[in-house]
Amino acid sequence: MVFKKKEKKVPKGFNSVNEFFDYLYKKEDLIWMGQNTNHLQKVEAIEDALIEASHKRDYCKYPPPEGFPELKQLILEDLGLDENIFDVQITASATESLYLAISTSLYHITNTIASDPGYLIINNFCNRFGNHVKEIPVYNEEHGYKLTPQLIRENIDMETKLIILIDPLNPIGATYTKEEIMEIAEIAKENNIIVLHDITYRDFAREHTLVAQYAPEHTITVYSFSKIFGMAGLRIGAVISTPDLMRPMRASVINDLGTNVLSQEAAIAGLKTKDQWIDEIKQTCFKNQELIKEAIDETPGTFLPVYPSDANMMVIDISETGLDPVDLAAYLLDEKNIFVREGNYTSKLFGDRYIRISYSIPTEEVMVFRNEFKNAVETLQKRQNIIPK
Repeated sequence: MVFKKKEKKVPKGFNSVNEFFDYLYKKEDLIWMGQNTNHLQKVEAIEDALIEASHKRDYCKYPPPEGFPELKQLILEDLGLDENIFDVQITASATESLYLAISTSLYHITNTIASDPGYLIINNFCNRFGNHVKEIPVYNEEHGYKLTPQLIRENIDMETKLIILIDPLNPIGATYTKEEIMEIAEIAKENNIIVLHDITYRDFAREHTLVAQYAPEHTITVYSFSKIFGMAGLRIGAVISTPDLMRPMRASVINDLGTNVLSQEAAIAGLKTKDQWIDEIKQTCFKNQELIKEAIDETPGTFLPVYPSDANMMVIDISETGLDPVDLAAYLLDEKNIFVREGNYTSKLFGDRYIRISYSIPTEEVMVFRNEFKNAVETLQKRQNIIPK
């Protein structure tokens, strides 16, 4: 079987998407607000673990295929989940976890409920293995810019097998109350549906509740080390579920010989020291959000759909400025050395309304954005002869 994959648009001036991201990766002075990576992480314990494992030449050995038992236990403790109920598989990123969960949950006649906006890579996976994805529009104040229990109930049918719950939601940063999570758990149990709970950004949230606590037999939880731990380049994640749900996923694992040993050692160090550094990162992110809001408040035609965001990213709606998000993103990159993301990366229906920015970067870099944003909008409006509304 050959799977179709939507071609990504090649940015102007580059021969391929890969060339574009290689350019960004190598541009050391770039203000990195276009990918939700964490550049605030400076924990020596993580670096020391990488160096020590490298010096010991641990990379010469294959690790345990499910992941180091110590790491698995630390993840369950971090989430407050019972080791007698849940199992963990360490993966080469949360993306692999998503793929394992989706490929073993869907079949050709089943459908999926997901949100728009959302993380479209997940929907691509669902379309590979299921019949179709119901992409529910959530970009509105009425539903709080998230996939509510009401919307889920209105859209499930006899063939619905999977609910994609990105929580907090990429790109908007909306999250769920405990009551909403409990209701979604009940929907899953009543209808024999699996909730794929992607909690990649949970550690940036003010409060967060796991679906797994209320519907363990109907929940697959996807865990990432890329964000709060600042380990995006190390490509490590995990999938957590009950043994019955884990069995088919583990049988489908491609990395039969285990996940990168250096990444796992770094992950262990990160979890062991998490309580020492997480509050500082969260506080910096909330401070950075305040600076961004100042810029938005000064710029006519723009607003923040969700503020404060419970993730390390947010959406800036520019639809009333008359500008195309692609043009604004290109201007900020080419002329101000600021990398942001246009909306079409995360939405089919609303991508022409917003840009997405992440702010888990040094505050002085956020200040550059804060000082440049209004001027960027006004400059482009003048160039394109757009009269502000």
